[in-house]
Amino acid sequence: MKNKFIFITGGVLSSLGKGVAAAAIGALLESRGLRVTFQKLDPYINVDPGTMNPFQHGEVFVTEDGAETDLDLGHYERFTSVVLGQENNYTSGRIYNNVITKERRGDYLGGTVQVIPHITDEIKAAVLRVAPQGDVAIVEIGGTVGDIESLPFLEAIRQLKGDLGKQNVCYIHLTLVPFIKTAGEVKTKPTQHSVKELRSIGIQPDIILCRSEKILSPDIKAKIALFCNVEPEAVITAKDVDNIYEIPLLLHHEGLDERLIEVLNIWTGAPRLEPWERLVASLKSPRDRVEVGIIGKYVNLQESYKSLHEALVHGGMANQVMVALNYIDAETVEREGPARLLAHLHGIIVPGGFGVRGAEGKIRAIQYARENQVPYFGLCFGMQLAVVEFARHAAGLSQAQSEEFGIEPCEPVIYLMRQWYDYRKDAVVVRDQASDKGGTMRLGAYPCVLKEGSLASRAYGTGEIMERHRHRYEFNNHYRERLENAGLKITGTSPNGELVEIIELENHPWFLACQFHPEFKSRPMAPHPLFRDYIRACLEYKQRTGAGTLEI
Repeated sequence: MKNKFIFITGGVLSSLGKGVAAAAIGALLESRGLRVTFQKLDPYINVDPGTMNPFQHGEVFVTEDGAETDLDLGHYERFTSVVLGQENNYTSGRIYNNVITKERRGDYLGGTVQVIPHITDEIKAAVLRVAPQGDVAIVEIGGTVGDIESLPFLEAIRQLKGDLGKQNVCYIHLTLVPFIKTAGEVKTKPTQHSVKELRSIGIQPDIILCRSEKILSPDIKAKIALFCNVEPEAVITAKDVDNIYEIPLLLHHEGLDERLIEVLNIWTGAPRLEPWERLVASLKSPRDRVEVGIIGKYVNLQESYKSLHEALVHGGMANQVMVALNYIDAETVEREGPARLLAHLHGIIVPGGFGVRGAEGKIRAIQYARENQVPYFGLCFGMQLAVVEFARHAAGLSQAQSEEFGIEPCEPVIYLMRQWYDYRKDAVVVRDQASDKGGTMRLGAYPCVLKEGSLASRAYGTGEIMERHRHRYEFNNHYRERLENAGLKITGTSPNGELVEIIELENHPWFLACQFHPEFKSRPMAPHPLFRDYIRACLEYKQRTGAGTLEI
């Protein structure tokens, strides 16, 4: 079978859910026995989202091979069996950088370099490189049709239908069909205008996905089909749902997968959706509820913690528990103290982050969890601050600090390791404060050896793991013996023992912090073992203390 391509565009407005729609389509095709892969094409000029404020673009998702990518790649991995990497996310910045590099190198033989054909050819080459990874490549175009920065990408995918043949390409356009309460009806005009905009640049959608509050009636579908030049069966309702894991079932019920295999001329077996049905059923019938607090500084944009949010939901599924997430501003904890804000919680998490703002509030939350025996889970920055808190309040290092903050006087229990062995590069890395920020980070999957009998080893059920990283600073081994003597347990390290990856505490029911990001590898069908065990510990804390009531 020739490689097939599905291109997903969005219209009317942003944040309609193209990424989740793409992921759900991948899940449906996998359920029919097809191999899928994904690509996200983002029109912004940044080479990648690695240096962008989470308020600008949400979470930075890190792949196994160390790519800093758009958060939609997290959706793709969670909904399917794929493991993605560098080739699965391209931005305008990366495309233009490649073209300019070739021009400087003389690859264009002195010719005038233009958007067409040079930029569009570079985009097409990037798309075609992912094709061998699956039977069907699902390619999402970021932004909204009508945005000037999206035009080269739309032109490139327009050309690809001619290059590849019409039975090998399917265009899906996601739009909004709003319900106007005062009129008591849905309005199709935004969809009509959006499709008109798309057709004006030469792309006729094969399928129109209509985001709506309710299932669209046959009359409304027929109207959209008439004005958008598609068959009524090609108009699919993408109805609002309570949980994103219902979306594959909803789209299947609407006939999307049948329509796709028809457009692409693919033969497949019948879909096997029983795992998704069981998953949704378990979400709707939990046996208990726990309250978990996420202490961060990007809490006003919860997309900043998307993978963490979903990993906690997965941990709840594994325990038949609803996880109620409380996003709590770290600076508020610093101002008002932890007791009033955190007393109702059954678990406390400090996630990844950078910078000094809010750090003292996070440290106060960690101290509260440690002293009050509340289950604590620290991720990346949450591990570093757990070390700082323990050093200050349990090991007698009152000036303990992270070197990242540049505060003096300072006992740098967390510091920029000037020289270390990088397992990914199989080489010794040398860096200092003046080094390029991206170049000094540990990115991607690294090995970790677990201490037998630890919380971590019991969760994983193995002695060595691979987990994804995204950070610059490390545990300072100069303080290792003093901290261990005070009760800090180092239960995970790099194979040579140089890099501290996991810490735990003596005399605490569940206190674990890791230098990596386990949330990136959690999936609804396979909850991450640390999140599974953490939610179980939160439930046990609730049962032990009698805190909270059953509210489902």
